[in-house]
Amino acid sequence: QAQLLESGGGSVQAGGSLSLSCALSGVTYSSRRLGWFRQAPGKEREGVAWITSSGVETTCTDSVKGRFTASQDTAKNTAYLQMSNLKPEDTAMYYCAASLDWSGGFCSENSYAYWGQGTQVTVSS
Repeated sequence: QAQLLESGGGSVQAGGSLSLSCALSGVTYSSRRLGWFRQAPGKEREGVAWITSSGVETTCTDSVKGRFTASQDTAKNTAYLQMSNLKPEDTAMYYCAASLDWSGGFCSENSYAYWGQGTQVTVSS
């Protein structure tokens, strides 16, 4: 059974940077995709970015394009979400999720079977 553990959240001022980590266990890095999602209070969870085991990655929403980048270290079985030029509207609980198949959209939470517990990111103005 895959297990994911996020870390790296915290509080930062607008314009700052944070890097989130997602450590995977119970699943190898062969043929899988990993998505990053976030959920702000009172809002639905939205896809932020994704990366495949072969390193193909992109963002899911224009609001983070050019500021957020998904990456990974396959030797450490860890994925990362680098976030820069953070804005107050980026404040949310951030989750990583893994899928071992390729059905469904890459930015859709319904496509991912395994989820981490989340890490809070708070951006103050």
